[in-house]
Amino acid sequence: MSASSQEKKFYALNMFDVVDVEKYLAYFSRLPEVAPQYGGRMVAFGRFRDNVAGDLTPRQVLFVVEWDSEEAFNSFRDDPELADLHPLREDGTASYVWQTFDGADMSDPTTVSIDDVLAVLKP
Repeated sequence: MSASSQEKKFYALNMFDVVDVEKYLAYFSRLPEVAPQYGGRMVAFGRFRDNVAGDLTPRQVLFVVEWDSEEAFNSFRDDPELADLHPLREDGTASYVWQTFDGADMSDPTTVSIDDVLAVLKP
């Protein structure tokens, strides 16, 4: 396995529709400050463009957060000090998909080997 993928990454995929812009913006305005305190950083953000393939109902917005570990993600999600933060996300969105994934470090994609890909494909 390449050196770059030995540092295991943990990702949270978020896809949703916005139903209350004010509440969602209240959540999102705090996220760039709060998430890094728990080991998270946003790596992708975008608005739905086209359904190319698949049977998942499209959502308006997507963002991907990279976490230092699953424990870091869980500490963000479960910290009682953030009890006022998560309801803003929940009340400001609908059709929320929040899934987590294990992954490899892709900071230098030229170093990813076939062994790295096979490791991700194995159950």
